[in-house]
Amino acid sequence: MTRAEYSWLLPSDLADPDDPAAGPGRPRRRTVRDWIVDTVAFVLATLVGLLAAETSRRLNDSAAVVLADQLLGLGACLALWLRRRWPVGVALAVSVASTIAPATGGAVMVALFGLAVRVPFRTLAQVAAVALVAGSAQVFLRPDPSLSAPASLLVGLVLILLVTGWGMLVRSRRQLVVALRERAHRAESEAELRAQQAQRAAREAIAREMHDVLAHRLTLLSVHAGALEFHPDAPSAQVARAAGVIRDSAHEALQDLREIIGVLRAPGDRDDGHGERPQPTLATLDALIAESRRAGMKVTLDNDAVDPATVPTATGRTVYRIVQEGLTNARKHAPGTEVTVTVRGRPGEGLTVEVHNPAPEGPVAPVPGSGQGLIGLTERATLAGGRLTHGPGPGGGFTLRAWLPLPS
Repeated sequence: MTRAEYSWLLPSDLADPDDPAAGPGRPRRRTVRDWIVDTVAFVLATLVGLLAAETSRRLNDSAAVVLADQLLGLGACLALWLRRRWPVGVALAVSVASTIAPATGGAVMVALFGLAVRVPFRTLAQVAAVALVAGSAQVFLRPDPSLSAPASLLVGLVLILLVTGWGMLVRSRRQLVVALRERAHRAESEAELRAQQAQRAAREAIAREMHDVLAHRLTLLSVHAGALEFHPDAPSAQVARAAGVIRDSAHEALQDLREIIGVLRAPGDRDDGHGERPQPTLATLDALIAESRRAGMKVTLDNDAVDPATVPTATGRTVYRIVQEGLTNARKHAPGTEVTVTVRGRPGEGLTVEVHNPAPEGPVAPVPGSGQGLIGLTERATLAGGRLTHGPGPGGGFTLRAWLPLPS
């Protein structure tokens, strides 16, 4: 059942705050439940007033006094229909009228109950005190012949305490309902916000992974395709070699892209038929260097790190991505230069990765790039508990250096 379907069961005090029928300076629209409650309250107050009006007859009052008592009682009961809008005013009016009109007794009880539901305790105590004083005055001005004065005062005090206590209990329960509803709304909003943040983080992680994985492959494609375009008269062996690199790079790029897209699918949705390839680690760094050399790059590897099997998988993958990005940038911005890759580390001291390429000789055709790779690497290193720096190296060129923690 939706909120709109059960809202008619709620009192207007718990109505939706976005209800267009309610606004500043005007009461909320009565619900069906409010009409039922107000009608029952009016009937009960009228019945109690009729019973209390018998006091006038037992006192042998004149017909005019009895009629005035009944009219005041009827007016007090009719005033109850306004108690939702003016609870304090209605309660004070019927309490003062009860001083001389016993027929208003039922209306006083209903008004005090409604007041206890809607106002703070301090205001309720003040109005209840007025009602108690008015009831005490009635005991002496219009005494009930069937009860003594002390008994009448005790009955009046007990009735006022009962209806105000009941009303305060209802008010506390409604406040609890409102607090729980606000807490539920807040929890729902926080859960939605956390879901959005998690979705955004997942998208950023996928975007970084796609850049780190595909930039290396696509750069190979771009470089060799550009070489074929600008050297159409190259020897057939060189053309065949470049075409082979392009074919292999395109195949590897498709494989990597298939793996990344597979992350977005449920575990049972994989249908590529090739299974999931192992993620790159420090042990696969030699294969990356060999691939770059086959593509025509001059790469020198100085790997004096610990046994790759002892390096955590996440750390090894980060080292691989840093070297891969450094080779990609060198291939794009300094083609033909000799790239030096240095990996050193000891347990407890951490791993240091450095990729350096000298400045290129002669002009270099600009290759489009967004710089997101270095930003992604910086985030990777930071999340791994390390740090990454990059910029011009000594004697020119470009140096990419990172340090990653390595537990003992």
